[in-house]
Amino acid sequence: MPTPPSLPSAPGLPGGKPKGPPVNRRELSSKDYGGGASTLCRGCGHDAISAAVARALWENSENPYKIAKMSGIGCSSKTTAYWLSRSWGFNSVHGRMPSVTTGAVVANRSLNAVGVSGDGDTASIGIGQFVHVVRRNLPMTYIVANNGVYGLTKGQFSATADRGSKSKKGAINDFEAIDLCGLALELDCTFVARSYSADRKQLIPILRAAFQHRGTAIIDIISPCVTFNNHAGSTKSYDWGKEHEQPIHEVGYVNEWDLDEVEYEAGSGINVTLPDGGELHLTKLGRDHDPRDLSAAKALVADAQAKHEFLTGIFYINEKRENLHEQIDMVDTPLCELPQSVTRPSREMLAEVMASFA
Repeated sequence: MPTPPSLPSAPGLPGGKPKGPPVNRRELSSKDYGGGASTLCRGCGHDAISAAVARALWENSENPYKIAKMSGIGCSSKTTAYWLSRSWGFNSVHGRMPSVTTGAVVANRSLNAVGVSGDGDTASIGIGQFVHVVRRNLPMTYIVANNGVYGLTKGQFSATADRGSKSKKGAINDFEAIDLCGLALELDCTFVARSYSADRKQLIPILRAAFQHRGTAIIDIISPCVTFNNHAGSTKSYDWGKEHEQPIHEVGYVNEWDLDEVEYEAGSGINVTLPDGGELHLTKLGRDHDPRDLSAAKALVADAQAKHEFLTGIFYINEKRENLHEQIDMVDTPLCELPQSVTRPSREMLAEVMASFA
């Protein structure tokens, strides 16, 4: 993207700064990335995720008209209405968000797909879809707003509820949880992260990096349900998250056009360059983990699950594996932009195809 012209100076203001809210490289303010008013319960972790998504898109100067907002069914899937009112979206059948997103991205590869799902929409009815979208490495950001309960059906345990956790009514969950990050790693997902909706400082740079990733980016975000799962005994509550979150590193993301203005101490962390030219910087916090090592990522997540630790950060990132477009040799021009003269077979071609079946 070419550098936009500098903003005109504002006479009478200190430093000649222009009036009005700050804008990004598209001359858009953060308000331009907002959406409708939330209808979720006050204090819901999903609203914090929506705010972080909008902020991350603004900081990346993403084109709102090129974002495809995709979702399934559930409280989490309502949230795509709460950010990017300038973007188109699709609220799919329960658990089918990944396949609908696949169709949209294959038809128009110029879109940047952001899918939002819940722990029920993903880990129960949509588990097969989750597996196959990761296997194909579809270019998309897949956000799981994980609260461990079915919020639309009165708070039953979901498949991601930890064994031994208590419901609001005191029932004990007897089943092992499905760890979506662990599953994603077993499927060789090329970007796997976990965060906490209340940890805005960490969540925003993770999202910014995910938006620029060239394959499937899975972000499992623990998002407390204030109505059904925010009590003592819950492992998805605000109190539990604040007491148990263990970030494995400090996450920073710098856009390509800002790299010259940022300096890091030599040897202070790990730098990963993303396709857009931006840079992900990870500063270690007590754990010596290299997110480019798949085996180490698997061991880290498995060990945390066994010890009931709440680790957050980017567990794994791989920018070398082919994504779906490359695997199936997609043409550079989006299919939706190809003229009929290219997409419609001639009579001679159809006759040749029919003759091949004779």
